[in-house]
Amino acid sequence: MSEHSRRNFMSKIGSAVAALGLLGISSSAALKKREKNIFVHHVYFWLKDPSSAEDRAKLLEGLEKLSKVKTIRSLHLGKPASTSREVIDGSYTISWLTVFKNKADQDSYQVDPIHLDFVKDYSHLWSKVIVYDSVDV
Repeated sequence: MSEHSRRNFMSKIGSAVAALGLLGISSSAALKKREKNIFVHHVYFWLKDPSSAEDRAKLLEGLEKLSKVKTIRSLHLGKPASTSREVIDGSYTISWLTVFKNKADQDSYQVDPIHLDFVKDYSHLWSKVIVYDSVDV
């Protein structure tokens, strides 16, 4: 391959890679669409016996039942990630993140019989619960 055609080829490859990179950026930007006018309810559970696989499974069973509340728009069940920085508190056992359309839907969730049954049937498993509710700034 001559030096001129090699340069031309490399230039075209560079342009193609740059175009694909921009395509990737624009499509990932679409995935980061900010939801507005929502109510976020994030609950952290500390099990009385965090080493008990049975207690963890029981709590997850309860949260799966709780996920049936109709006003829940989306949800996430989590456990502490394997990250370690000074600002991270990974001492909880399970996190429960729910998104509601608005505060009224979250208020309805609080008195929903499914939620009330969850608290009645599973609260014996945890030693501590912290809730962080947030709305748009």
